[in-house]
Amino acid sequence: MATGTGPLAGLRFVEMAGIGPAPFAAMVLADLGAQGVRIESPRPGLTLGDPARDITRRGRDVVVVDVRHDDGRELVLSLIESADLLIEGFRPGVMERLGLAPRACLERRPSLVFGRMTGWGQDGPWARTAGHDLDYVAIAGVLAHIARRGQTPTPPLNLVGDYGGGAMLLLVGVLAALWEAQRSGVGQVVDAAMVDGAALLMSLFHSMTAQGMWQLEAGVNLLDSGAPFYDVYRTADDGYLAVGCLEPAFYAEWLRIADLANADLPPQYDVTQWPRLREEFARVVAMRTREEWATIADGTDACVAPVLTMAEAPMHKHLASRGTFVEVDGLVQAAPAPRFDRTTVGAVASIPATSSPVSLTAWGIDETRIADLTQRSILS
Repeated sequence: MATGTGPLAGLRFVEMAGIGPAPFAAMVLADLGAQGVRIESPRPGLTLGDPARDITRRGRDVVVVDVRHDDGRELVLSLIESADLLIEGFRPGVMERLGLAPRACLERRPSLVFGRMTGWGQDGPWARTAGHDLDYVAIAGVLAHIARRGQTPTPPLNLVGDYGGGAMLLLVGVLAALWEAQRSGVGQVVDAAMVDGAALLMSLFHSMTAQGMWQLEAGVNLLDSGAPFYDVYRTADDGYLAVGCLEPAFYAEWLRIADLANADLPPQYDVTQWPRLREEFARVVAMRTREEWATIADGTDACVAPVLTMAEAPMHKHLASRGTFVEVDGLVQAAPAPRFDRTTVGAVASIPATSSPVSLTAWGIDETRIADLTQRSILS
C-alpha cells in the first residue's frame, strides 16, 4: 500500500494497533511515504465504529495476528527485523507481557526505534493508571485555562492531549531518534507521554505568567476569551464570527469593516474598558449574518473569519483551492500535511477494509509461512 513517494519513502514501521494518538501518528508517517503494517488483535478492545471508515487507519496494510501465540509473536519479531520503527500505545507492561519488550525487539533489530505512546508515561506513580485525554490535560495545567470567566472548563475535543501533546510529540520523538540512529547505528526507546506533551504546549502561557502578562483566573486574559478583540460572537442568523485582531493595525482594520472607526471607543488595550468593547462588538456583529460578515471581511487584514463546522470547512474557497480536504472512497478527509516542494507525497490512500496477510510477502515473509499461520488461525 506504500506509495513510494514523499520524504519518508523507504522508511518501514510496524504499528501495534490501538486507538487514539498512536494510529494518528502512524497515519501521518504513511501519508509522508513510509511503508507500514498495522498489527491488529483477533481480540480487539474498544473500536470507534466501522474500521473501514476509520480515517486514521489509512495508508498501511493491516494484518490480524494472535501475538499471544508463540508463532504469532515470532511473526511480529520477523517483521521488526526489517523495520526501522515500531509504534505502540499500550499501558506500560503490556508489550513486555506479550514478549515484545524493547529488549527483545532491539535484539532482532539493534537500530530499531521503539516509540511508546501513553498518557502518563512509562514511569511515575500513575504510570499504570487508566486515563483519557481529558485527565491528562487536567493534570498538565491546561484544562483549567480553557474556560470563560466564571464558567466550567470546556473539554477541548481530544486535540490537546491525544493529538497535539501525544501523536505530534511522538512523531517528533521517533523522527529525532531515527535521525540519531542513522549516525550511531543504535536504536532506542522513545517515551512519549501525553501529559508531558500537553505541559510542553503550555510553554507560552508559563512564559506570560512569569512576566506578569497572564492571570491564573480563566477567561480574563488575552487569548482565553478575556480580550473582546480575540473572541467569538453570534451573528444575526445564529452563526458565529471569530474576531482575532490582536495587533493595532489589524484591530484598526476590524474597526473599519465594522463601521466603528469613528466611534467613541476606549483604547484597545485598556483592560478596564474591555466589557464596554465587548458589548459594542457583540451589538455590531449581531446586525449581520455570518455570510455577510464573511463577504465583508474577505481579503482584508481584519483577522476575522466565519466559524465553520467540519461539514462546511471543505467547501471554503481557500481550503478548496489548496486541496486541504479530499474525498476518497466516499469519505471526506484532510489531505496529508505538511507539503513539500520536491518530495511530493502521493495520493491519499484508501482505508483497508480487511486484513491482508498476503501483503507480508513485501516484508520478506514467504508464502508458505503465511499459509501455515493462516491455516492455524494465528494470522488472518
